[in-house]
Amino acid sequence: MMGETYFCEHCGAEADLTLEGFERVEDVIEREGKLTCKACGREMTLGGKTREVYTCQHCRAEADMTLEGFENVVDVIERERHLSCPSCGQPIDWTEQEEVKALRVAMEAERSASQAYARAAKATKDPRGRDMFEQLSEFERNHFEKLREQLKSLQDKGQWTVYRGTSLKKPRALEAPKLPKGEDTLGDMEALKIAIREEKKAKGYYRSMAELTKDPRGKEMYKKLAEEEALHEKLLNDQYYSLHNTGLWSWGD
Repeated sequence: MMGETYFCEHCGAEADLTLEGFERVEDVIEREGKLTCKACGREMTLGGKTREVYTCQHCRAEADMTLEGFENVVDVIERERHLSCPSCGQPIDWTEQEEVKALRVAMEAERSASQAYARAAKATKDPRGRDMFEQLSEFERNHFEKLREQLKSLQDKGQWTVYRGTSLKKPRALEAPKLPKGEDTLGDMEALKIAIREEKKAKGYYRSMAELTKDPRGKEMYKKLAEEEALHEKLLNDQYYSLHNTGLWSWGD
């Protein structure tokens, strides 16, 4: 999982385990057969996993802010409005290290969102709903790729790149299938409810990151990402109400 580090349980060296694109830990294991520590040469298990956390630059104590997902980060920011060390009480600066961690959290969430939309597209029989979910899946995958480029630039050059935004394609003109009233509507509505909730989380996260990030390009990127997720939220809400009131998708009308 993005944002996690694995260590050799024999010698303590950091594992040479890199997740590329939409790859999972299981994909790396399947590809390589087994994990071998390059420091001591012994076979590794995945028991040495640790989570990345914020640490105080004054006393090195662990900050009261662990990056596990959108909600946890937003909860901390909304509750405290600043980051401070619970051990020594001094403010914790938002540094490039935190920027990298925040980008990794966003990448993991965008990857998960893209996969979730792809699954929803396969489960939706209505061609209009399927087209919308497929487009959203592609959109979130594009977000993932842009964030990965941003992360690479930050790590390699120490600078942000300009994010120019992403747009949905024009809906295709598709006819609704002639299904008995109510068939598959409940499943589609449940998928939409989950998607709306996740888009709301993403919007809140990106708005919070826009406040914390000091670099102007970083701020602008997060603001645009928040705006795009807000548009997705509205689109999904419109589809939900259309299904609820008419039993039909309005995408493409």
